[in-house]
Amino acid sequence: MTCGSPAPATRSVAVFTTDRVRLAGVVVAPGHELAVVVGHGFTNNVSRPAVRRVLHRLARGRTVVALDFRGHGRSGGRSTVGVDEVLDLAAGVDLARRLGHDRVATLGFSMGASVALRHAALAPPAERPGAVVAVSGPARWFERETPPMRRLHWLVEEPAGRVLARALGVRLGAAWRDVPPSPVELARHVPPTPLLLVHGDRDHYFPVAHGRSLQLAAGGDTELWLERGMRHAESAATPDLVDRMGAWLDANTRRSADPRQDGHVA
Repeated sequence: MTCGSPAPATRSVAVFTTDRVRLAGVVVAPGHELAVVVGHGFTNNVSRPAVRRVLHRLARGRTVVALDFRGHGRSGGRSTVGVDEVLDLAAGVDLARRLGHDRVATLGFSMGASVALRHAALAPPAERPGAVVAVSGPARWFERETPPMRRLHWLVEEPAGRVLARALGVRLGAAWRDVPPSPVELARHVPPTPLLLVHGDRDHYFPVAHGRSLQLAAGGDTELWLERGMRHAESAATPDLVDRMGAWLDANTRRSADPRQDGHVA
């Protein structure tokens, strides 16, 4: 938001997932035709300044629904680092539709990007969003080639790290017993839902190869924006980038909602 711009109308909400986890969040700028359900990154929540800036900017002409993922912020439950969080995003999509929105899109950052992609791949056709944007998302699990990801694995896997995670505002669940399908394994199931992948060429968590792998796996008309000079997730999302992603969602949800369209945006 530019300096001096009034904050958009925001109200607090609470919903339950299908596995009965209570999630807290916000609806920003209610009343617009398109609703965008936003999934934040690991250790973030909707009250963090970087996240709030994105929500408010995206809400220029759109309604934004954003829930704290389980184990984060004011939500209950424990984080599964992107697995059961698919149910959390689904609860946000359901809320948007119960608020009267026929056009609903999803936009996720980092862990939220993997959740948005997996949700679009796994949801029944009638429950899918009209379009998906995945920003700074991983293609595969267990990335250890970058220092931030080695620190994250220590945080999740080691007893001392799990204590620190709680200090950072994340309540972790048990370690995975079975490794779920990775985003790159599920990407081919996202089309024909329009999919935009956004990745910074200076992402210090997930190298650019992650974005390229996801585009290759998804195929179809999947777009990949490689953003020059961009690092990782919400904190790296400039107002210009948020505006461009919002415009892409505007155009592509109209396209997917109109069966007369030939599948291409002019």
